[in-house]
Amino acid sequence: MHSTTYSIEEHEAEGLRAWRLHDEASDLYATWVPPAGMLGASLVHHGKELLWQGPGVAGYARNGSFMGIPFLYPWANRLAGYRYRAGGHEVELDPGSALLKLDPNRLPIHGLLTASSRWSMDEAAADGDGARLLASLEFDDPGLLSAFPFPHRIEMEVTVSAGTLGVTTTVVGTGSEPVPVAFGFHPYLQIPSAPRSEWEVSFPVRCLLMLDDRMIPTGETKPVEPITGPIGDRTWDDGFDRVDTPAQFVVSGPGQTIQVEFGAGYPVAQIYAPPGEQYICIEPMTARTNALAHSDGELTWVQPGERWSAVFRIVSTIG
Repeated sequence: MHSTTYSIEEHEAEGLRAWRLHDEASDLYATWVPPAGMLGASLVHHGKELLWQGPGVAGYARNGSFMGIPFLYPWANRLAGYRYRAGGHEVELDPGSALLKLDPNRLPIHGLLTASSRWSMDEAAADGDGARLLASLEFDDPGLLSAFPFPHRIEMEVTVSAGTLGVTTTVVGTGSEPVPVAFGFHPYLQIPSAPRSEWEVSFPVRCLLMLDDRMIPTGETKPVEPITGPIGDRTWDDGFDRVDTPAQFVVSGPGQTIQVEFGAGYPVAQIYAPPGEQYICIEPMTARTNALAHSDGELTWVQPGERWSAVFRIVSTIG
């Protein structure tokens, strides 16, 4: 009988404390860096790196230059401006805040926790069922609350089991008010064996979000057919609503297939494949871009004392 051995070890990733989760039977390694915003830094299958490395872990930690699998919190993608109203709060963001990333139109993008060092390590363990890393962040700092005035806790569990990377993010209502949910992740995927033009995709999308010239949803949608076939010269920076979960988004190339499964909590997908790059991003999102500014009826709210989780998984297949 074939036995599966899992392990987790602490090591250093470009000078930062990191943990490597290993599935020996599948020859799968996943590296996570809690002090750099719970960054998913590496996913190696049979010796092949499946995450675009860009400027590296140090570049992400120093400058917020994206790579790997960044966590976008408390909102994914853009807000339409520096003011929003949610849960009875009128919030005005400080454009000069070090917590904010700005897009080319100087709109706030990807939340407040880019490369955040506020994460606490809670558990690193392995047994016969898999390797597990659990970290948490208390969202109670005055600087954070000035931009997102909802005290709560975030828990992130990363697992490697049976050839699958799993990421479960839980929002815990620790305050006296409900917490709006609008976060996401930004996996930069690559298939090293061929240029992107030769990769093939299968995306189970059906509802395209119409955007204005600032990449903000207009509120209109358009029915679309699933996206399939070779990438060729196609590029994307598009949002898709009403994803039926679980949903499998697939990218394949010579001898390699990567599947991103959107589980509970991720009804929105952003597909990002800009010109001239050798990666594609399949981004699980809990809400539409700018949903935080249109919170009535669009968002999930976590009530005080309650827990709410969203799950996505990545599976790599060789051959």
